[in-house]
Amino acid sequence: MRIVGGTHRGRQFSPGKSFKARPTTDRAKESLFNILTNRIDFEELKVLDLFSGTGSISFEFFSRGCTDVTTVELDYQHHEFIRSVIQKLGAKEEIRAIKGNAFKFCEQTVDQFDLIFADPPYDHPKFNEVPELILKNNLLKDDGLFILEHSKYYDFSSFKELVETRKYGSVHFSFFKKVDAGIPL
Repeated sequence: MRIVGGTHRGRQFSPGKSFKARPTTDRAKESLFNILTNRIDFEELKVLDLFSGTGSISFEFFSRGCTDVTTVELDYQHHEFIRSVIQKLGAKEEIRAIKGNAFKFCEQTVDQFDLIFADPPYDHPKFNEVPELILKNNLLKDDGLFILEHSKYYDFSSFKELVETRKYGSVHFSFFKKVDAGIPL
């Protein structure tokens, strides 16, 4: 896993060969963050990274100046890897690592976020429920953005909150905003 931008650009961390997560590809991460860099101020964001896997997306936000990142990962080995990288980056104050079920977290938290990124396993039995989970639990601030990483086999065009979908090889990012926000992506 490599951080592709920001102050920690080029730093690499190896989760080990037994790691089960499918990290977002460097090409897809670079493309996503190029979009975001032109549209948001990272230093002002409160970010939630669900189904964090390696924590790669959280570390990208931190590397770009984000000081309020929450990462949620259920798998013990993945969570411990995320914690070890947080330690190595000196980011204990900026990144909060929660070991827990993303669905339960979303149902129980009272926090709202400027940006939510979710990358559930593509074969997760509740994958199609993730956008509704985020949107119905009012996790986004009024001008917030929700980004879902998925494969080409998922289509979220029926959601009125869907703003656009971007494709980078086999990786797709769907962008959602609150309908009443009235703020373009």
